[in-house]
Amino acid sequence: MSIRLIVGLGNPGKEYEQTRHNAGFWFIDELAWQWKAGLRDEKKFYGQVARVNRPQGELWLLKPDTFMNLSGKAVGALAQFYKILPQEILVVHDELDIACGRIRFKLGGGNGGHNGLKDIQAKLGTPDFYRLRLGIDHPGDRNLVTAYVLNKPSADDRRLIDDSISQSIEGLPLILDGQWEEATRFLHSKRS
Repeated sequence: MSIRLIVGLGNPGKEYEQTRHNAGFWFIDELAWQWKAGLRDEKKFYGQVARVNRPQGELWLLKPDTFMNLSGKAVGALAQFYKILPQEILVVHDELDIACGRIRFKLGGGNGGHNGLKDIQAKLGTPDFYRLRLGIDHPGDRNLVTAYVLNKPSADDRRLIDDSISQSIEGLPLILDGQWEEATRFLHSKRS
């Protein structure tokens, strides 16, 4: 079974564009640029969508326009329309519990309080989809989390996140070819 949908999580709008919570959007923007895949607004999928033709078949890129807490609405709509199974979906998102610049790749699991993941799990009816977790660090106090994720990272942190996005895109062919162990090994190795 291969990945047919890659979703980047974030919040729409200029005021959120450069915030840590939009690391998933940054990933999709960079991937779309590298693949020369034009993202376009698709009202029926509640987001920006691009179709990529690969030898293995169609692959969709999605940036939900629903705000983070309702990400599942967009994911569910596109997945249902194209009959994409949860285990054919890769969700790329910011992760507080991982050091800035680190990457973690896994199938299923909890949502760690991440509202985007929570909503996707609810809409798909299962946590069994792939996740590419881009570390953004934790502010140290859970009362500061909302303000932290909705603010811009420092220049150094942004560079670390951008580097993790580059490494993730480099490792993406392993994921798309279903080489899960190799992908995990490559993505979990920290490069500087």
